[in-house]
Amino acid sequence: MTRPTLTVRRVRGDEGEPPSPGSWFEHVPAVAQVLRDGWPLAPVTVLVGDNGAGKSTLVEALARAFGMAAEGGSTGSRHVTRETESELWRHLVLERDLGAPRRAFFVRAETMHSFYTYLEDNPGGKPEPQFHRMSHGESILALVMDRMVKPGFYVFDEPESALSFAGCLALLTHLSGLVADGSQIVLATHSPVLAAMPGADVWEVGEWGMRRCDWEDLDLVRRWRGFLDDPGRFLRHVLGGGTVD
Repeated sequence: MTRPTLTVRRVRGDEGEPPSPGSWFEHVPAVAQVLRDGWPLAPVTVLVGDNGAGKSTLVEALARAFGMAAEGGSTGSRHVTRETESELWRHLVLERDLGAPRRAFFVRAETMHSFYTYLEDNPGGKPEPQFHRMSHGESILALVMDRMVKPGFYVFDEPESALSFAGCLALLTHLSGLVADGSQIVLATHSPVLAAMPGADVWEVGEWGMRRCDWEDLDLVRRWRGFLDDPGRFLRHVLGGGTVD
């Protein structure tokens, strides 16, 4: 079986330029694992895990190491409002396949509002959609449909924060079509819908570091099922001081 050509096949630490002692991101188990052991990517790679587990840190560093702006955009974007991102990207090596698509775009839902202003202030050669006149979810989908039409390397950080259930399905459908045409997707998400992308390598991130996991075995999926099966019982347990296992 012929292996697919990937824009980024593997992410690893740069042995020639290790982080300086005491770098905060080295204490994040998932980040430490990537620096130590590397991280193989698939045509579709999904990261899930609780807040603070390192998902955004990893996808942001991956995007920056590839040459994309930390707050979103393509490799040509110079959009910066306030630099608060880690320097992890400087210590990563991206192992790439020859002949893979070089087009790339990073969608970071939390910074899209200022990115739209950047686009308005720096118009290109064709008219832009009026993103600021749309709802958050509409603008995210419009951006994806406008920028992601050809094979490329597309990175997402929690796009579901802007999307309804139907919006998540629309995004999944579009991304699946891109992958079928040769694109590569890396996606950090809290959405069980987006985590269910067909053929995805799903990595669960937590205090253990990173581990591959089947969709149905994810804590994310198990907790949503527990809530939807009986919201009243679930909330009584939580509001009574219990923990969600």
